[in-house]
Amino acid sequence: MKKLVLAIAFIGMGSFAMAQHTTPQDKEARRAEMQQKMQQKEQDHMAQMQKDLNLNPSQVAQIKSLHEKRKAEMKAEFEKNKVDRQAKMEEMKAKRTQMDADMKKILTPQQYDKWQADRDAKMEQRKMAMKERRMMKKPMNTGASEAK
Repeated sequence: MKKLVLAIAFIGMGSFAMAQHTTPQDKEARRAEMQQKMQQKEQDHMAQMQKDLNLNPSQVAQIKSLHEKRKAEMKAEFEKNKVDRQAKMEEMKAKRTQMDADMKKILTPQQYDKWQADRDAKMEQRKMAMKERRMMKKPMNTGASEAK
């Protein structure tokens, strides 16, 4: 029974990741904001390194070049793994669909409806918990970047 509950929880978490809806404009705005924040953090970090280590302009240029190279490598690695992540998401979706079909065969219609309602309620609780965690992190992250 515990294994079944855990399996349901993992499948529910996988489907939760796919259930988020945002508009393309929201995604683009969020991406631009994140990019701007990252650039600012990089500049702040470089300025702090230059100050702490007493770097000369040549060293600053070399370090910037090294950071750009590393960023390009990480981006290439991310793109390479993107296909694997998408395949895993599809696999999880198929497994969830199969589990739903299997549960429908095992349970009575009333039991199946209750099982689905319970699963949906638990998923909603997880969503809310994740939102709360995100909200708790935001003030900390903002305060930490302003302190520097």
